[in-house]
Amino acid sequence: MTDASQPMAPALRVERWFNTAAPITLDGLRGKVVVLEAFQMLCPGCVSHGLPQAGRIHATFAHDQVAVIGLHTVFEHHAAMTPVALQAFLHEYRIAFPVGVDMPGMRDPIPQTMRAYAMRGTPTLVLIDRNGRLRHRHLGQVSDLLLGAQIASLSGEAHDESHNGHAASTSSCTATSCFRDASGTNGNTVRGMESDDVSG
Repeated sequence: MTDASQPMAPALRVERWFNTAAPITLDGLRGKVVVLEAFQMLCPGCVSHGLPQAGRIHATFAHDQVAVIGLHTVFEHHAAMTPVALQAFLHEYRIAFPVGVDMPGMRDPIPQTMRAYAMRGTPTLVLIDRNGRLRHRHLGQVSDLLLGAQIASLSGEAHDESHNGHAASTSSCTATSCFRDASGTNGNTVRGMESDDVSG
């Protein structure tokens, strides 16, 4: 059973695509579960865990049921992580699934899709259901078993054919994740691991 109370996933704001012949839209993926893997090339947790896990999902699930998309969302070291460098990175690491380059922020270093999805760092894995709704979000490492169960559950839900809905930051990396430090109204830094169901 689908959960109509969950918010619709924002459109992807991508300036360039790799590993796909045409630009990808979430509307075009309706009917599939979408696995969105947000990463940075220089994020240790992305390289050691996030991207390999996304590759396993891409290799395991039927492509007519589950779509895996990478999102290179750069909020630090912009000069080092260019699209040219990303193209070489994707070749060297044999990333086979489509990867989009998140559009740069308009007023600060936070890219536009990262901001729209309220991502707090990388790697972030987002699950979007067959009707285009945000269902799960994980920051940092998540177990294959839990993720596989969530994808399988979303794959079994009905697809509604009639529905077609549409501050300065710094960052730091650990062995498992890179975080953007977003100062709140009290001056505290938003950091840490995140694994949640997305509630409206």
